[in-house]
Amino acid sequence: MVNRNLNSVDRILRFALAFWWLGPFAPQFVAEWANWLIAVLGWVALIESFVGWCWLHKLLGIKK
Repeated sequence: MVNRNLNSVDRILRFALAFWWLGPFAPQFVAEWANWLIAVLGWVALIESFVGWCWLHKLLGIKK
């Protein structure tokens, strides 16, 4: 089991961001790589919102 390092507000905000970036109102850019980047970041935010653990928080030593 992974120790959670995200609080409930952070998880809700990540879920909302993922919902926006993966939904029909996602920003669309001329550069295709930017659209793929937004999609990948959306999936990462969605997974982190359900798991409750962020690798970047662990790397930077950020606590709940």
